[in-house]
Amino acid sequence: MKVKKKPLLLIPILALAGCVTVPPKNINNACTMAQQYPNWYYDSLNSYKKWGIPISVQWAIIRNESSFIADAKTPMQYAFGFIPTGRQSTAYGYAQALNGTWDHYQKSTGNSWADRTNFADAVDFIGWYGNYAHKKAGISKSNAYELYLAYNQGIGGYLRGNYRNNQFLLNYARKTQDTAYNYAYQLRRCNIPSKSWFW
Repeated sequence: MKVKKKPLLLIPILALAGCVTVPPKNINNACTMAQQYPNWYYDSLNSYKKWGIPISVQWAIIRNESSFIADAKTPMQYAFGFIPTGRQSTAYGYAQALNGTWDHYQKSTGNSWADRTNFADAVDFIGWYGNYAHKKAGISKSNAYELYLAYNQGIGGYLRGNYRNNQFLLNYARKTQDTAYNYAYQLRRCNIPSKSWFW
């Protein structure tokens, strides 16, 4: 009987593997996040090795885009204050990637199974986009401020300087840079656990 039950017990575990829906306890500390979810660190390290965007920058973008909420969506819009007319945009998931940009990423990388609610896919997307911004706009891969502006406005919008008169966006880009600096400092002093097979 025990042998027959084992496959059934594995089903919920396999369903959870690679999918974290609960945000970290402290999203302001990269070390505690890496200790809580070590696979996030190793997924981000893989993205860094592949695309060259530092882990601290990847996480700073996610921190400001979704607060590490896997299924984050933009707010719903309403007509007359009560009639829902749809969301502000198609941005979704950890990286708040738009439908069209996500499709471009999938086609460009051949990663057709990528899911915006999967952390490994989200950081790979951010690495891919940062590398794309580096090639197209000459942005340094460690410059979280400029990368965030390009991330928010799109490469074309960044090159046109659409952000220049948007003080709110400029302040948010500075916040992203500050967060990246803090995360980099924290990670340099962190004891990262071994990769967990469960998460």
